[in-house]
Amino acid sequence: MKIISLILTYLFAAIMLLAGIAHLIKPAPYAGLVPGFLPTYAVIYVSGVFEIGIGLGIFIPRFRSISSFVLFILMIAYLPIHLWDALKLHPAIGSHTIAYIRLPIQFVLIGWAWFIYLQTNKQ
Repeated sequence: MKIISLILTYLFAAIMLLAGIAHLIKPAPYAGLVPGFLPTYAVIYVSGVFEIGIGLGIFIPRFRSISSFVLFILMIAYLPIHLWDALKLHPAIGSHTIAYIRLPIQFVLIGWAWFIYLQTNKQ
């Protein structure tokens, strides 16, 4: 079980690193996910930096606990954004079908982040 836990931990860390880099390199696809009252590209760049920091932190055992907890909070914070996107006339994520599929995936990501946090603090 420990090896599976470590694989899942490193996999999510890698996903966060790649997502963060994508936010910085190609921010435009994320623009539609940012509510209009917020500074769009600032939010995208800041979230990208956070995602990179979280990913790096999860790779480093000393920072894994706090990084996985921040990841858990970030995944919860992203949930209303994906719900809002699914309810829009033209979802930024693509079609309504994709937007609706994305919602349960967000719950999986929340659970996955919590799993990493629990596994880290079990040791």
